[in-house]
Amino acid sequence: MVHVLSGRTLIRPTDPERSRAFYGGQLGLAVHREFGEGPERGTVYFLGGGFLELSGRAEAPLVPSVRLWLQVADAAAARDELRAAGVEIVREPVREPWGLIEMWIADPDGIPIVLVEIPADHPLRYRPGI
Repeated sequence: MVHVLSGRTLIRPTDPERSRAFYGGQLGLAVHREFGEGPERGTVYFLGGGFLELSGRAEAPLVPSVRLWLQVADAAAARDELRAAGVEIVREPVREPWGLIEMWIADPDGIPIVLVEIPADHPLRYRPGI
């Protein structure tokens, strides 16, 4: 069995500067490190227990099967902060039949991003007796 210490998601954006403005500026992700120089430099952001790396350049956006799932403490507060930062909300926060609260946005290349709030009474968080 492999013991994973950390994970990383790699995205090759069509416009690295635009994507840095989105992830670093509008989403407010903190920079872990940068490498290279100029507009093509790579930027690695902290992403909870892992990292999101913007590196290189793609000729076309990624296939639609790629999605990012980011957990937030409060989806409604995240919506308000993101809207104030100019991020388009694709779908407002909704409590799904499985109990999670999900809100959808997209990055500049159209990569779907699901922001998920796990309510205190959800089985992913609620553990009786603990």
